[in-house]
Amino acid sequence: MQLELKNSVALVTGSSRGIGRKIAETLHKEGCYVAMNARSNKDIESVAHQVGPDNVAGIQGDVTDPRQCAEIVTDVLARFGKLDILVCNVGSGASVKPGEETAEEWQRVFAVNLWSATNMVEAAKHALAESKGAIVCVSSICGIEVVPGAPVTYSAAKAALNAYVRGIARPLGRLGVRINAIAPGNILFEGSVWEHKLNQDSPYVERMLEENVALAELGKPSDVADFVAYLASPRAKFATGGVYVLDGGQVRS
Repeated sequence: MQLELKNSVALVTGSSRGIGRKIAETLHKEGCYVAMNARSNKDIESVAHQVGPDNVAGIQGDVTDPRQCAEIVTDVLARFGKLDILVCNVGSGASVKPGEETAEEWQRVFAVNLWSATNMVEAAKHALAESKGAIVCVSSICGIEVVPGAPVTYSAAKAALNAYVRGIARPLGRLGVRINAIAPGNILFEGSVWEHKLNQDSPYVERMLEENVALAELGKPSDVADFVAYLASPRAKFATGGVYVLDGGQVRS
């Protein structure tokens, strides 16, 4: 399918590795100019050069800080002249065990998994309105139903992100901007939780997949990236306010 993304400008947050990097690579292959964002300037410049030295830029910035989000958007506009696609990929499931939450941990996890998206949407919405653009947020199945063992802080933050996407779709729609979220399940990539679990106890992982996942396998970053590219493209022009599960058949609700 031709996604009609050639010459679009995309900003992908949290894109120095894993799912975010694959999203940036996929959008670049589809013909986009891509701004890759990470907190570390050194890392993101190096990765951006590897992805595409001609039309890919590395932009440093902490998206949990609203002021830095505004600076990131200003930088993108200065380099590329417009913004068509925003992918909010910053997030982390690392937290305390259920029942061990503290006020400080709630704040930290919500900053990484929710404010990182709401800050960027607010900073980018006027630029996206100019281009009638699209936003895709990377969420998690932990925000849809209880996943045993998943941190409560993380699950609550992702549930809030899903609610935000559904709720903000109408006001953004009035600006001509679409927003959707993808809720992945278990995704394997270098440095991921699942790589660590496979190295520690691969029989446990195999049993878990057989018992809980219809397709009995782990997902790949490319599975998420391909879905992001579709939702960001004109081919999905009637899709907004949706949270799409991508988990190989794990969610039951």
